[in-house]
Amino acid sequence: NYKQAIQNLKEAERILRENHEDEFDKRIIVTYGNYAWVYYHMGQLTEAQSYLDRLERICEKFPDASRYSAMIPEVYGEKGWSLLSSAAQYYEEAKECFQKALEEDPDNVEWNVGYATALSRLEGFSGTQENRSHGEAEKQWRCVLELDPHHSEAKVQLALKLQQRNQTEEALILVEQALDHTPADPYVLRNAARFYRYLRDLKKAEELLDRGLEDNQHSTFLHHQRGQCYRIKLDPLITNPGRNHPQNPDFQLWNDLINKCKFHFQKAIENRPLTSIKVHLDLAEIFALNKEYDEAKKIYNHLLTLQGIRPEDKQKICFQAGSFEQKYMKSESNAITHFLEGMKVNYDSIQRRRCREKLKMIAARQLRRNPGESKAYALLGSMHQLDGEKCEAIKCFEEALFDPGNEEYLSAIFELRLSTDADNDFPN
Repeated sequence: NYKQAIQNLKEAERILRENHEDEFDKRIIVTYGNYAWVYYHMGQLTEAQSYLDRLERICEKFPDASRYSAMIPEVYGEKGWSLLSSAAQYYEEAKECFQKALEEDPDNVEWNVGYATALSRLEGFSGTQENRSHGEAEKQWRCVLELDPHHSEAKVQLALKLQQRNQTEEALILVEQALDHTPADPYVLRNAARFYRYLRDLKKAEELLDRGLEDNQHSTFLHHQRGQCYRIKLDPLITNPGRNHPQNPDFQLWNDLINKCKFHFQKAIENRPLTSIKVHLDLAEIFALNKEYDEAKKIYNHLLTLQGIRPEDKQKICFQAGSFEQKYMKSESNAITHFLEGMKVNYDSIQRRRCREKLKMIAARQLRRNPGESKAYALLGSMHQLDGEKCEAIKCFEEALFDPGNEEYLSAIFELRLSTDADNDFPN
């Protein structure tokens, strides 16, 4: 959506003029470059050239700059923020940008906040190095507070990290301090709401989210969180048979909560239709719970076509699509297809392990029904093959050979043996 991109760039330019008048030329470089890129792809070459000309005039002021770029801390920092606001697959690059900015200006609070934000987001993905070496984000948020002890956003972000380690008392003090200091800050409100939602204090979370939505009616994050609060309230009703009977009060409550979930998730998607993968998945789950299976399937079909997304997101889409097919559509074959696609994404994460566990359970169930079930052995063989366990895969495919029409199993064994022979012949 190029028009929306231009509006976002204009808003970014306005904020830079208001908040960084003295450093405007340094900070606007990335934004002007983005303007030129968008106008070029819109076919408006005159506008694109006008922004390149502006870039060239600015870069002339810096001795080490190239024609259209100056590698100064402000450029690295603004680029980092731009990457953080686009999509999750750019978080590693954003982290690197803030690191480079901090090399030149280590005590800059804004770049330290950006670096901490990138670390926090990367720690949220199970397959990342940041997730495996948990704790770097917490250290970085403490670093921000050393530079600026009153930084409210750093306090709530640090509180969220402490909450993960069950240090609730210190975390609660930080959240309360942040809300007292900046009660209307949308970033503080939304992250404080997350904190209270994780505490299962939905009343407080909802109060903060409603306050935030008064001034930020189109916020993807706030609408998503508001929908998640309603989703939590659905849990006790899922196994309650009364929700299916119009005369029962739970029937109206169920429908009211479902509609509120749909409203907020759909509002969240409106502003970020291409990058809000988690919101799409949450909305698909609501459709499935409400037996709107065609609507859920549309979302999964859309998400399964996405390219260039984080591997964990791809695996999560495959896992949830497979679970939907298995639970609601009663299609074991379609479920297997999705779970295998999730495993084919060669990236070690919780989502990949969940896909594997689902497949293992399906194979075990098939073998309980029929101990000689060749499809179960073939499924186990595929799993071992995707895990790089070639000998185990060959054994399973050999067990599957008893099934008539087993050409694909023979082919799999042939390829695996060739691969194993090649590995054995490889010089040490």
